[in-house]
Amino acid sequence: MTHSPSSFSLWLRWIGANALAELIGLGLTFGVGFLILTRLTDIPGAAGPLLTIFLMTASGTIEGATVAILQWVVLRRVFPTLTRAAWLRATLAGVLIAWFLGSLPAALSDLTAGDSQATAVEPAPGLVLIMAALMGFFLGLVLAFPQWRALKHVVPGAALWLPANMVAWAAGMPVIFAAVDRAFQARSTIGAVTSLLLALLLTGAVVGAIHGVALIRLVAGRPDTPAPSPA
Repeated sequence: MTHSPSSFSLWLRWIGANALAELIGLGLTFGVGFLILTRLTDIPGAAGPLLTIFLMTASGTIEGATVAILQWVVLRRVFPTLTRAAWLRATLAGVLIAWFLGSLPAALSDLTAGDSQATAVEPAPGLVLIMAALMGFFLGLVLAFPQWRALKHVVPGAALWLPANMVAWAAGMPVIFAAVDRAFQARSTIGAVTSLLLALLLTGAVVGAIHGVALIRLVAGRPDTPAPSPA
């Protein structure tokens, strides 16, 4: 299959689905996470950080379910044998593991800090973004692995999904980190929320645009699949 208008249409639909998924799913997850963190700060000892890890991981269900459903709405047209249940299970598994691993550093840092009154030294903004990109590169693999296991049964060459997600989230994660930092510096709650939501929309679009290229190639590689029709 060549890069026809139909493949471009598929790519645009995929970008839109991922942008909307991160806006809604990650936005709600961040909202729940904010409520969780503000209520656990006064819990003494190890209970607070450990409870934070558990609750933040559980809240990732919101993002995982939203992403899975909106992605499947697009995928069902090109991979009709991929069931919604299979994609939902795969996406939830990857997202929950990613949230668990992603919440560990901050929670463990709070746990080991104990009652120390030492002031933490903030890393330089550039270093934070580099660390975010590395984190996204690793978590992209975590997110994609269960999805790859679902895709490999319906399309040849599905292993392409792994590096595509690694690159996609290496690009998307710094946008999230920068947005959170910008939100904390905002002068109003409305400004902070608006800035964060726009960044989540942008993150989903960037991530979708990158692994959407892999999706187009996977669809093109199916010998028994015609070009996807425009919406």
